[in-house]
Amino acid sequence: MLDKRIIEAVLAEALKTGGDFSELFLEDRVNHALTMRSGRMDNVNTQRLFGAGIRVFTGLRAVYVYTNDVSEAGLGACAKRAAAAVSAAGMAQTAPLAGLVYENRHIIMEAPSKVTGARKAEKMRAAQAVLKQYPEVVQGVISYSDSEQRVLIANSEGLFCEDTRVYTRFSVNAIASNGTENQTGHVCPGAMQGFELLDRHVDPEMCAHRAAKTAVMMLHAPLCPAGQMPVVIDNGFGGVIFHEACGHSLEATSVAPGNSEFAGKLGQKIASDKVTAIDDGTIPNAWGSENLDDEGMKPTKLVLIENGILKNYMIDRLNAKKMGMAPTGSGRRQGYMFAPTSRMRNTYIASGTDGEAEMIATMGDGLYARSMGGGSVNPATGKFNFAVAEGYLVKAGRIVHPVRGASLIGRGSEILLKIDRVGRDIQMAQGMCGSLSGSVPTNVGQPMIRVSSLTVGGAGAGE
Repeated sequence: MLDKRIIEAVLAEALKTGGDFSELFLEDRVNHALTMRSGRMDNVNTQRLFGAGIRVFTGLRAVYVYTNDVSEAGLGACAKRAAAAVSAAGMAQTAPLAGLVYENRHIIMEAPSKVTGARKAEKMRAAQAVLKQYPEVVQGVISYSDSEQRVLIANSEGLFCEDTRVYTRFSVNAIASNGTENQTGHVCPGAMQGFELLDRHVDPEMCAHRAAKTAVMMLHAPLCPAGQMPVVIDNGFGGVIFHEACGHSLEATSVAPGNSEFAGKLGQKIASDKVTAIDDGTIPNAWGSENLDDEGMKPTKLVLIENGILKNYMIDRLNAKKMGMAPTGSGRRQGYMFAPTSRMRNTYIASGTDGEAEMIATMGDGLYARSMGGGSVNPATGKFNFAVAEGYLVKAGRIVHPVRGASLIGRGSEILLKIDRVGRDIQMAQGMCGSLSGSVPTNVGQPMIRVSSLTVGGAGAGE
């Protein structure tokens, strides 16, 4: 993508005013996106992003400058702008660039760029045809997207590496209506795969059935009663609770400045003995995986919590310096316009030994949250509020009927200690996570878990 001679000169230029580390990140990405609304192709978009960013460290401070001019002159000018923001004694020397050897864990069977738009649209039409089978579904939004990103990462310590990342995702959003109220069902699988995702692993028609059934069911469900009660949270998208309420508080972005409820608690008990939580960037073809992170480090399988004990944080290169700890291969960014920081990858609660049926049978009266929706969290306090996309009222250990309008309200550190059951079957769900370094693909997951007591928000009357 770029001659090493040019890279070495750019890295050296960035250090001329006293920086002690410099880094170049170059990206060439092509995105394709198709959207079908109620059976009509509403949008077809192709986007190319091509540019580079240069980062300079001086002590615990970092400067980041980016450009879409990747000529030798353009990169040189970018390096000078970065250097101009640094003023320190001395000048670090750059090491000769040496290629990094790594394993490609993510085999792509069919590159999306080789697949015609007609084949992609065919999968979307198949899903739309299913939605038509549900009279109360008044609108369906079907989306397909793929991305092929080539990156080059080099730094003044001699690191040089290149990688290609391919992502494919399919989304069905069904909207059911009775004329006065709307309810939605949403299914959106994705992977670090090519078009084989839809040919071999994901059935677009099954996605549409699931989305439509959820929307119709929630349309007829009574409102959820509010109160303090036990809650069973199912696998897959249930993992968004851990991701948002706890995961962000374990990223060095929050931990290093002390803006996390878990700062300074390594080695301490922060969760139930049943909870082991992992952030793993090595899973082959998983949505949140990488061969290399965006700082050129090999990914890790990082145990965050082991049997309730806090073992690790997710740490990028800059925050590693601030914390006096080693980076964990967790440096990620949306693209060349963002400096990297610590981010989650595939984050999940590990499988336990409890039976799923027993969890509900012994919970008494409570809520079964089959699927979670959106929400918000404050990493400093861990306080969260999440909508339940698909929920069911439980009475005397039996699922009675679906309920709508439920939300889960609590604090990350409290919910971790109240998990009293962890099931065996773990599933993952795909999402896009936003933070300081932009939006990146992340997996969330868990087995079915039970929280002994949690505040449930709702507008229904008690039963």
